[in-house]
Amino acid sequence: MNNPIDELTLSNLYNRKRSDRDIFQELMSFKVSEVLLIANHYDAYSIVREGRFFDKIFGEYLQLNLFTAPRITSVATSAEAEELMQERDFDMIILMAGLDKQAPLQMSERLKEIQPEVPILLMVNNNADLKFFDEASGNIEHIDRVFVWNGDSRVFLAMIKYVEDKMNVEKDVKVGDVRVILLVEDSQKYYTRYLPLLYSIIMRQTQAILSEESSDQLHKIMKMRVRPKILLVSNYEDAVLIVDKYLDNLICVISDVQYARNGVDDVNAGVELIRYVKSKTIIPTLLQSSDPSNALRAEAVQSDFIDKNSDSLSLDIYNFIHQKLGFGNFVFKNSRGAKVAVARNMKEFVDCIEDVSPESLLYHARRNGISTWLMARGEISIAKRLRPYRIEDFESSTKLRQAILDVFEDVRLKRLRGKVVMFEKEMVKSSRYIVRIGEGSFGGKGRGVAFLSNFIENINFDRIVDDINIRIPSTTIIGAGEFTHFIEKNNLYNLAFVEKKYDEIKQLFLKSELSDEVNEKLMQYVEVMDQPLAVRSSGLFEDSLLQPFAGVYATYMVPNNHPDINERLRQLSTAVKLVYASMFSDQSKAYFDAVNYKIEEEKMAVIIQEVVGGKVGDRFYPHISGVAQSYNYYPFSYMKPEDGFAVLAVGLGKYVVGGEKAYRFCPKHPKLELNSIQDQIKDSQSYFYALDLDRTDFCLEKGGEDAAIVKLSVKEAEEDGNLKHCATVYDYNYDRMTNDFSKRGPRVVNFSNILKYDYIPLSRTLDMLLRFFKEAMGAPVEIEFAVDLEPGRRNLPTLYLLQIKPLIRVENNVNIDFDEVDKNKMVLQSIKGMGNGRLNHIKDVVYMNIDVFDRTKTAEMGAEMAEINRYFEEQGKEYVLIGPGRWGTRDRFTGIPVFWSQISHARVIVEMGLPDFPLDASLGSHFFHNVTSMNVGYFSVHHNSEEQFVGLDKLKEQKLVRETEYFKHVEFEHPLTILMDGKQQKAAIVINDKPIDVD
Repeated sequence: MNNPIDELTLSNLYNRKRSDRDIFQELMSFKVSEVLLIANHYDAYSIVREGRFFDKIFGEYLQLNLFTAPRITSVATSAEAEELMQERDFDMIILMAGLDKQAPLQMSERLKEIQPEVPILLMVNNNADLKFFDEASGNIEHIDRVFVWNGDSRVFLAMIKYVEDKMNVEKDVKVGDVRVILLVEDSQKYYTRYLPLLYSIIMRQTQAILSEESSDQLHKIMKMRVRPKILLVSNYEDAVLIVDKYLDNLICVISDVQYARNGVDDVNAGVELIRYVKSKTIIPTLLQSSDPSNALRAEAVQSDFIDKNSDSLSLDIYNFIHQKLGFGNFVFKNSRGAKVAVARNMKEFVDCIEDVSPESLLYHARRNGISTWLMARGEISIAKRLRPYRIEDFESSTKLRQAILDVFEDVRLKRLRGKVVMFEKEMVKSSRYIVRIGEGSFGGKGRGVAFLSNFIENINFDRIVDDINIRIPSTTIIGAGEFTHFIEKNNLYNLAFVEKKYDEIKQLFLKSELSDEVNEKLMQYVEVMDQPLAVRSSGLFEDSLLQPFAGVYATYMVPNNHPDINERLRQLSTAVKLVYASMFSDQSKAYFDAVNYKIEEEKMAVIIQEVVGGKVGDRFYPHISGVAQSYNYYPFSYMKPEDGFAVLAVGLGKYVVGGEKAYRFCPKHPKLELNSIQDQIKDSQSYFYALDLDRTDFCLEKGGEDAAIVKLSVKEAEEDGNLKHCATVYDYNYDRMTNDFSKRGPRVVNFSNILKYDYIPLSRTLDMLLRFFKEAMGAPVEIEFAVDLEPGRRNLPTLYLLQIKPLIRVENNVNIDFDEVDKNKMVLQSIKGMGNGRLNHIKDVVYMNIDVFDRTKTAEMGAEMAEINRYFEEQGKEYVLIGPGRWGTRDRFTGIPVFWSQISHARVIVEMGLPDFPLDASLGSHFFHNVTSMNVGYFSVHHNSEEQFVGLDKLKEQKLVRETEYFKHVEFEHPLTILMDGKQQKAAIVINDKPIDVD
């Protein structure tokens, strides 16, 4: 049956949450960037040059932090203008009226024919010309507005913003719920004065607000776009149209008293407009008139009033905007209008909401003042959420207060989801974002976790997967800048990078001090974080897309349960320092040498992550830990390599990534089982790892990464009640598996209830995630995860994504016809081969002397291989490595437990099965990452047959260079031909009778 999730695509699901920033970016889509100024030579001289016009325009833009000042092109004649308009588009045209009043009228008509949509604004030099160009004259058909040049360069800024607002208002209101100020004025003289004043006030007030709110410069520029739009109309009908169209977004109406209504001058037009507005909504209104007696009429319609002839007209308008439109401080008042509290910024505003009297809260809620103030500050999301609320919706002011506070908190958290936020003590326990301490890179693992956080917060997984939550654990990252500071502050450079004595480095690092900032924040961290912690390395090269540095550095587990908080801080700080020191371990240095990188280029960030799991008695561990990869080099039956695979175990993930015996399955085909019941019993997980919560005096310095970890029998997980859904019982009587744990018999950890009976949708969720992550990263991926089966959010179990890294492969670009290869010359053939390409430079083979193989001595074999590998490193040569069982495992009874650095010069690694030592295809996660990243050939030969074999007899015939207790090193006369076809998963090693022409 098809999985419905298979039909989902990443592009359809990855709908980035529309934050305020996203909304800001969509606003003001029309910008005036090209202005054509047409002025005769005299006007051009008097205004443009003498008045330093361009300097003033740019000055206004810079003062207001508007960084997109338009380019203004000045011409003197209509012919020049027409010629230019044929060559390029202009966003607006400004005509200067000279002595010939007919010229602008004729010119505007011709220009409209060339670019019909371009706004044309006329600028006159004196008030005497206004009558001729009055709207009522009917002669300005092709001119959009007439302004008066009064020597103030802000007029030009206002003209440009007037055009932008007119063009953008409809979309910006729809997209960003932007507010609108309506100015109704038919006098060119007065609106020429009002508009520059209004724009200047609004922009400067918005600027002042932004300086309080954010240090993000881009965010400030974006927020400027959310300022209120100013719409200018000159008659009653146009004003009513605006009111009706933008009623929900109107924050203010400023109106003259007398202007045209029904085509005739009406002395009551303004008063009637205010009355109409008041019948629709409660917003501040302002009537202005040259007749002071109209103040009484304004009072009658509950409107403010300004005398146009006042000497303080500008100040009066400023005060009205400042006090009534939500700019400046928010003044909380009681029902009598008396001031009871003042909020200067958002934090103080929230504090006031919590503390002011119910009377004051209701006073402002009824007047929509809270929403207005928030919108003026660019808090679109909060304002939109609060606006629909009505007083009648709440039983009491207490519930109203709580609803407002809930909206603030909800919006705040939504903004942070999937983002990296600066450290705050109260924020470290959330799993919805990443918390940063210090500056610098996050390193490879850190970037992976940050990507996971952003990814899962931008897809609504609740709708896709019904029965499981998907989260990351609470994560804090110390930036790599602190590592550099730590080295410099404690004068560690020479010892660490030059002398390179690891034991001394470790001791000196432990005695050294982290920065005061990091120490202070780690103290605050442990004050609130009461869960066990994993302190992980995150080098710049680690788990990156270009360099294979998996599992080279250290991870330390800290129970974080000591009763003394200072001791908890010391343990955490110690773990951080030991992670730093692990960069200089012998294993790490060997690795740097093996991949030809300089250790000086590396920097270390540190991830502090809450350990997933639950406390049972004196131990702590997750129900399930696992690793999943999007490409499976060992498919069987009807599996495809692209279906991927996953490995699960009970307990801490240390068990899985170490390559120990865990349960392997294909997420796309979770019910497909290759092994017989007897094999399942034999290969089942028999022990697990947990954090020992009883060991509060553990010593990371001496105990290393396992200092606080205990190894326990799976039987103890059963006693803890944690095997219920993770294992089955073998019933001897019926030779079958059962879920009845009351029966005697071996416990087989096969997660049958989850994978075969879908207790939780783990397999299809992993299948979906692998598919999505592979697409998102553009490469095959590996994810580490843990599952908490206890009910969490939505009363469901939770899948925690811990890490993600790309698995780099050379894609299938070599096709090899193996039928053409002479089998008599083959020293090896495999039908389970990883890698791709053709190698012609290797003459050396190191292979296990199977006559002396002892499965109890695999650790000693690993030590021998480290010595042999050092020889090849010194010689600068690569070799083929052949041995029984799995290379790189941490379970010494299933293979040879080597670190990557101990076999780093092996260009091809072969695992071979022996009659009493069969192969299990499972691999250690870190080891596997390095194999695939470096395109090392990795071949499996389960048993000798026609299709797969290792020709030990041919190897014994070669020149013996060196023999140790367990291994033989032989050299062929000529370089071998090594064939790897990733598409067919076939591989072969062929002996050559003569040197090969590698060209």
